[in-house]
Amino acid sequence: MTVHYHGTPITPHHVIYQLAGRNFCVSFADPRQVEVCHEIGQSVMLDNGAFSAWRSGKGTDWTGYYAWCERWLEYRTTWAVIPDVIEGTEEENDELIRQWPHGPRAGAPVWHVHESIPRLLRLCDRFDRVCIGSSGEYATVGDEKWRIRMDDVFTQLCNGGPSPTWLHMLRGMRMAKSGYPFASVDSTDIARHHNETGRLAGVMAQCWDGHNCPPRVRAKRPVKTGSLFDTPEN
Repeated sequence: MTVHYHGTPITPHHVIYQLAGRNFCVSFADPRQVEVCHEIGQSVMLDNGAFSAWRSGKGTDWTGYYAWCERWLEYRTTWAVIPDVIEGTEEENDELIRQWPHGPRAGAPVWHVHESIPRLLRLCDRFDRVCIGSSGEYATVGDEKWRIRMDDVFTQLCNGGPSPTWLHMLRGMRMAKSGYPFASVDSTDIARHHNETGRLAGVMAQCWDGHNCPPRVRAKRPVKTGSLFDTPEN
């Protein structure tokens, strides 16, 4: 089974109640619905906001992020993305992992697709959960260059078997139909598009949540097109 984390904020506020019992992703860049997500959600993923900061060119407040996470990580079903720098060096990102104060159970490091595969293997040895972030020349999730890279990644990581750890695909909800063994995925599709599609947010969530990744890599097949699966994710 694949856990689908639906990004927030979902506005107007009353709409989020259509997703009661679902899984939520709350970003430090806009945490206004973190409390209600813990009231009505099944589990919550705390995102460090690095992607939003990278796109906007703004700085990051990691001390503030650590403090914000502390309260919500008291929930056993909540976990957080360890701080990362999307265009940083492997050494810079490894240092941010060392500075993470909440322990390995509560946090998941990010491996950026342009980084070395040996770094991914090291992270999978150390952590029960690892996030994959598309970046560099592989910034477009699901395009041909990205898929060629991920085929190589999974060949080295899995060697034909199941993934050795929980892999979370950042901004990767549509990859639930890709044939790659992601244990969880997230997307802000509902938050950004429920007013445009003419469909209820709860119906959109039901559609997304009805698609699961396989336990091991399957033969290549195209991502399903039409409806939600054509929507670029951010």
